Amino acid sequence: MSRRFLAIAGVLAVIIAAPVAAQTQRGPAKVKAGTVPRTSDGHPDLQGVWTNATLTPLERPAALAGKVTLTDAEAAEFEKHAAQELQDVDGKSVSPLLAQFGSNGTGGYNVLFVDRGTELARVDGVKRTSLIIDPPDGKKPQITAEARKRYAEIIRSYITFNKVKDRPLSERCLLGFGSTSGPPMLPVLYNNNYQIVQTPNAVMILVEMVHDVRIVRMNATHLPSNVRQWLGDSIGHWEDDTLVVDTTNFTDQTRFEGSSPDLHVIERFKRVDANTILYRATIDDPSTFTKIWTLEYPFRATSGPVYEYACHEGNYAMTDIMGGARKAEAGSNKK
Repeated sequence: MSRRFLAIAGVLAVIIAAPVAAQTQRGPAKVKAGTVPRTSDGHPDLQGVWTNATLTPLERPAALAGKVTLTDAEAAEFEKHAAQELQDVDGKSVSPLLAQFGSNGTGGYNVLFVDRGTELARVDGVKRTSLIIDPPDGKKPQITAEARKRYAEIIRSYITFNKVKDRPLSERCLLGFGSTSGPPMLPVLYNNNYQIVQTPNAVMILVEMVHDVRIVRMNATHLPSNVRQWLGDSIGHWEDDTLVVDTTNFTDQTRFEGSSPDLHVIERFKRVDANTILYRATIDDPSTFTKIWTLEYPFRATSGPVYEYACHEGNYAMTDIMGGARKAEAGSNKK
């Protein structure tokens, strides 16, 4: 849904404290093989700048049905084909990937925008064909009748242009599109960098796209159910060396894959080596999905800093969208 409405409007101002700025200058931690860095309180240190860019799709492609992983040779062929999807001919994109975003021939997005990585996600030494690991077929579970009705209402709302507030949050640049902010956090077309700052009482995740900020309150309890937030209410605790984040209290505006405000997401962050955090998220929303489902993939260390994402300056798209709708209405009223 919101994947079709790329961020083309304003940006949230985010105040970044001095310790955060210091972290952006730090590269991947240098530690001995087989160990992970730890904070002064003994927990794995998740801090730094990370990327989740990957060519592995959320759902397993039909052509790879039954193949959970690929050999390195098979993966290389897949990755080569993915690179060929982003060819320019005489300066014009002929990419089927960009075509789905309405960009072919419009100049809206070209190949230079795309930064989805160059490889399939590698977990346990092998390359995965889908982010979804459960169900085993790598496909999202079927949605409920209630969810289908809700989805139809969402689509109808997307063709409503009565006021700016009717437009999707991602189109207004209030949140990144495609659940890049999460939870669950997913890789998207570009800007797949994240910065983590960790204290005993809170973990902050700064998302490059629209610089959304998630605050995980450690060893806390959830806010009252009538307090709703776009990114939900995230509380965390440690289970051995894994950070477990439990998120509830969503609004009716974020709609991960058509979800309801009762969406419940449990994320696990495990630093498996100096350069990798293994990320796993389990999605539970009985009014939307017929089964609980889980996705998993790595975040890889990358050098910082995370640069400002500013998409609104000099952007007349929202004015043009609303003005075009009024023009269309005026034309139809003359008939």
